This record gives sequence, structure tokens and C-alpha cells, in this order.
Amino acid sequence: MRVRWHVIGLLLIVLLSEITALAAFGEVAAVQTVSRVEVVFANHYRAREAELKQEFAQAGFLNVHFQFARMGQPPQNIGLGREVPAEKAREAIRLALKYNLGVGILLPERLFPPRFITIASSNYDDTVEYPIDPATLMRLQNPELTTEAFHRLYHELTSAVIIPKGRY
Repeated sequence: MRVRWHVIGLLLIVLLSEITALAAFGEVAAVQTVSRVEVVFANHYRAREAELKQEFAQAGFLNVHFQFARMGQPPQNIGLGREVPAEKAREAIRLALKYNLGVGILLPERLFPPRFITIASSNYDDTVEYPIDPATLMRLQNPELTTEAFHRLYHELTSAVIIPKGRY
């Protein structure tokens, strides 16, 4: 009797796995464009958290994690994963310019998961920070850039050898 239940359970598992394999094989899975966005805001934005979440959601960023700096202004940096679509990357840059007083530093793609965005992170030091001027930032914001062209330019801007200065 006990063996019979084990056999029935095993058959059910096999049948269910076949059904899900057929369903998965026949469907085209939708790829999530951005897996996560992490943003650090100045403390004076704390009271507007609901409004900020709504604005990021309208921009297509559904998995957003906010932090608020206790004092001062967070760094003016942005980091993008290598598979973030160009339109979402431009949207992230727009939001960083709006809420972080600008973007003056790019963080290299190699530091992040493929579909990850970070804005104003203080987790990185000057050994991985690539300064960017407004004219070059405008090149990244060009709406005619495809995702491949965007990331080629982004990689070019964040792949030079940085010579550490100061305490290193």
C-alpha cells in the first residue's frame, strides 16, 4: 500500500513537470527590462516617498528601493547594468538629473547585475568612478542610440584605466 502511494506521487510529479515544460516551451517568456533600481535621495525628499515611488513606477521602474541620506547631498553618480535597455537608461539619467542635482560620475557596468540601476550610491570609491561632463552625458541621452550603441558608448566611457590619487 505504501509503495502504491509513492508510485502515484512520482507519476503526479512527472505529469506536472511535463505540463509545465510544454507550457514553458510553447510560450515566449517576457523578459523584465530592469530587475532593480536603488536610489539614494537627500533627506528632504523623505516626506515625498509615495510621490517618488509613483514617478519611478510611471517611468517603468517597478522594483525600486529608496534610501535617504541623513545629512548632505548623495554623490552625483549613476551605474547601469549591461542589459538595461537604452530607453530605461535614459529615463534613469533623467530622474537622476531631476532629484540628485546632476550626474557627474559613471560607475562601470561590470560592478552590477545585468539589469540593475543605481543612482547616487555611496558604496563605491574613486577607484571605480569615471567623471563625465555635461556634453558627454548629452551623448548618452541621445534618443537615437540603440541599446547596443548606448552600452558601447557607456563601456567606452567607463573602461579607461584610473590612476588612483591621494591616499592610495
